[in-house]
Amino acid sequence: MKLALTIIQGASAALLIVTILMQSRGAGVSSLFGGEGNIYRAKRGVEKALFVMTILFAILFLSSSLARLFFP
Repeated sequence: MKLALTIIQGASAALLIVTILMQSRGAGVSSLFGGEGNIYRAKRGVEKALFVMTILFAILFLSSSLARLFFP
C-alpha cells in the first residue's frame, strides 16, 4: 500500500507541475511597462480543461499525501 501511494504521489506531483507550467501567464509586471491591460474573460476550451486538470491533480496530490501520513 505504501509503494502504491508513493507512486501515485510522485505521478500526481509530476503531472501537477506540467499542467501548471502549460498554463498561460498573466500580464503581471509587463502591464507597468505598456504591456496588455487586465482583460477579464471566461476560460474556454483547452484553457478551461487545463485549469480543471490542475485542480484535480492538486486534489489527488493532497489526498495521497494525507493518506501516506495517516497510513504508514
